[in-house]
Amino acid sequence: MAKHYAIVKNKLNEVVQSPLKNWVRQNLEQLAGDFDPDNQTTSQIRSRLIKLKWNLRNSNSEVFLIRPDENNNIEFAEEIIAENRDDENENIEDEDTNDLTFSLEKDLQSAIRLNIETIELGLKIVDGGNERNTKAGRIDITAQDENRRKVIIELKAIEARPSVIAQTLAYMEAVSEEDKCEVRGIIIASGFSERVLLASRQIKNLKLIEYKFQFNFSERN
Repeated sequence: MAKHYAIVKNKLNEVVQSPLKNWVRQNLEQLAGDFDPDNQTTSQIRSRLIKLKWNLRNSNSEVFLIRPDENNNIEFAEEIIAENRDDENENIEDEDTNDLTFSLEKDLQSAIRLNIETIELGLKIVDGGNERNTKAGRIDITAQDENRRKVIIELKAIEARPSVIAQTLAYMEAVSEEDKCEVRGIIIASGFSERVLLASRQIKNLKLIEYKFQFNFSERN
């Protein structure tokens, strides 16, 4: 099954690419109509978006749903589509894998919320236990460090790809503007692509943390 992506311009006028169902889950307030990504199939969501005048583009293994900008233009998506086609190092996932990833990220979020200081001593959660909505999207966890700086925590159940850098920076800027405060970022993932590692070294207020699963087995007769 082809991987489906949403490509949109956010309120910061940045081009953002996200797995389709993930984008819909995080942006339901932007959509007119009956969208339920946890119970609707990808095909049903695709059909609803096309009725809302989104543009459909296909490649051999990927489907792109593009929301036109205020000028009804989709040219901004051409470069990112070309990059997807040319980048042979990116992992291709089917929709079942995407749903599993969403479930794993929710479990990871729950575990971190219960043990926030395992991420960094002095951190405390300040979002009331719920994902925070901003003009850049929904933040997995918003915390505050011992120096009273807001800390944006972005979670990826699988290897983090380059788009996570722009996503996290957009969240950081949105919170900085809304709260008038200093903001840091933490990305937690099972691994990081080389491009993510390289980019993060140029961003002094961004930290990467790798998590690992641990399985314990005992025999039951």
